[in-house]
Amino acid sequence: MTAVLTRRSEHTLRAPAPDDEEFAYLLRGASLAPDHGRLRPWRWILLRSDERAELGLRIAEETGADAAATEALRAKYQRAPLSAALVFVPRAHRIPEWEQLAAASCVAHALMLLLHAREYGSIWRTGQLATSPGVGRFLGLRGPERLLGVLDIGTPETGTAQRRRIPDDVSATITRFEELSSHRPESTPATGDG
Repeated sequence: MTAVLTRRSEHTLRAPAPDDEEFAYLLRGASLAPDHGRLRPWRWILLRSDERAELGLRIAEETGADAAATEALRAKYQRAPLSAALVFVPRAHRIPEWEQLAAASCVAHALMLLLHAREYGSIWRTGQLATSPGVGRFLGLRGPERLLGVLDIGTPETGTAQRRRIPDDVSATITRFEELSSHRPESTPATGDG
């Protein structure tokens, strides 16, 4: 509960970030998130250094950005020392694709909580990045794969510790089944007329 109440999307991230070995260790834990059939319908691509800038350059090419906008996009995707791209890899299986997509989403959230527990910060980036054909080609997406987003990871700036969030009252989103059944119209038995 502490991790859930204190985790925030961190916009300013600096080094250090997890190295490949630590990332793999945390991902092993995150992979225990709900995943019907244990299909692991995802893979991660880690980008560091100038590799991150290429994400912005691909988007700039697609949008026909001028030199200033291109530089801004290049800088935008270098805001963290590590960018971990989450690729959805749907498996041909009896488990429906929507359920596989839910599993990929669950692993991302579990990873964010584990990063937070180790005092790393992260922020989930989507938008144009996730739908860009140029970014998809750069990352080597194959067949039905698609980019769900990029998790920027690093160490939050000192002094940005945030207070615990106070959870909203979400009790209105909960319905007991017996309340549903008491509002249903009585079903009428079928007659032989027809």
